[in-house]
Amino acid sequence: MKHALQHLAWWQYANTAKIKNAYKLWIAYKRKKFDPSTRPLSLSIEPTTSCNLRCPQCVSGLRSFTRPTGNMKPETAQKVIDQLHPTLLYLTLYFQGEPYLNPQFLDLVTYAHKHKIYTATSTNAHFLTEEKALKTIQSGLDKLVISIDGTEQKTYEQYRIGGKLSKVMQGIQTLAQLKAQLKSKKPYTIAQFIVFKHNEHELKNIHQWAKTLPVDDFQIKTAQVYHYDQDQTYIPTTETQYARYIKKGDTFVLKNRLDNHCWRMWTGSVITWDGSVIPCAFDKDAQHSFGNLHQNTFEQIWASEKYQQFRLQILKNRSEIEICSNCTEGSKVIF
Repeated sequence: MKHALQHLAWWQYANTAKIKNAYKLWIAYKRKKFDPSTRPLSLSIEPTTSCNLRCPQCVSGLRSFTRPTGNMKPETAQKVIDQLHPTLLYLTLYFQGEPYLNPQFLDLVTYAHKHKIYTATSTNAHFLTEEKALKTIQSGLDKLVISIDGTEQKTYEQYRIGGKLSKVMQGIQTLAQLKAQLKSKKPYTIAQFIVFKHNEHELKNIHQWAKTLPVDDFQIKTAQVYHYDQDQTYIPTTETQYARYIKKGDTFVLKNRLDNHCWRMWTGSVITWDGSVIPCAFDKDAQHSFGNLHQNTFEQIWASEKYQQFRLQILKNRSEIEICSNCTEGSKVIF
C-alpha cells in the first residue's frame, strides 16, 4: 500500500494545465494518432554518462558507448525545464551513468523542484557523504532509488564491480539520519534489489534483511540482459518469476509480447547529456536521435516528422526496431 501511494505522489504537482495535457495524451494514445499540441507527461534527463562502477550489463559500466561521454551543462537542462514545466509532471534526472558524478547534478534537481516538477533519480550510493546527503534533502528531490544487488559484499561485487557495500550502507545511514534531524520526508528512499542468477539465493530472506535498512521502501526488480539469447550468465534459473526471459528450446526469449503499441512514445522522452532527444530509456546508445536542443526547441523536435515516423513504425511493426527487442513495455515486471 505504501509503495502504491508513492506511485501517485507526483500528482501533488498537478494543476489544470498538466491534467489537461495528460488527458490529451491519453486520448491521442488510444486513438493511435499523435497530437502535436501535447507535451510530454514525463521526461528523463541524463546528468552524465560517467560511472565509478563497472557493471557488466550496463553500457556505462562496460565503457562501451559509441556516443561521447560527458556531463550535462546546467543551461541545457534549464532550457528544457523552462520550455516544459507548465505541463511536465515527472522528471527523472537519470539515464546512463551515476548522476552524482556531475558536480551540478543537485543544482538541476533544485531548479526542477522550484518549477514544481516531481523529481526522481537512481544512484549506486557511493557518493552520499554528509555534505551530498544534506544537499540532496535541501534540493527538494522527491524520490531516490538506491541500487543494492546483494546482502553481502561477495554477492554485491559480482555485478557492482568496483563497489563497496559498506560504503552504500553508510550513505543510506547518513541520509536517513539527516532526514530525521531535519524532519524531512524527502527524498522518499527505495532500496532496489535486481535479481540475477548469482544473487537469487538471497531472496529467501530478502524481506527480513530489507527491514533492517533505514529506507522508506524496498523493491525487487528484474534484470535486463543484453544478449539474453546467447549469454545466460545473469538470468535467474530457480526464481524464474523474477526473470524477464523464459527458456525456449536451447535459448531464451523475452516474456513480453512485442505488441504494436507503446505508451512511452506518446507521453515521454529522454534527453542525453549533450542535448539529443531520443525515444526512451531502452535506447541506451542514442541510436534514434530526433534532434538536438542546441539546434531546435523541444517542441519542434517532439512534433517533428522524424519523431512521428518512429511512432508510426511502433504501431506498424515494433518487433523490427532493435531497441524494442529487450523492452518490458506492457509486460508484468515484478516490483
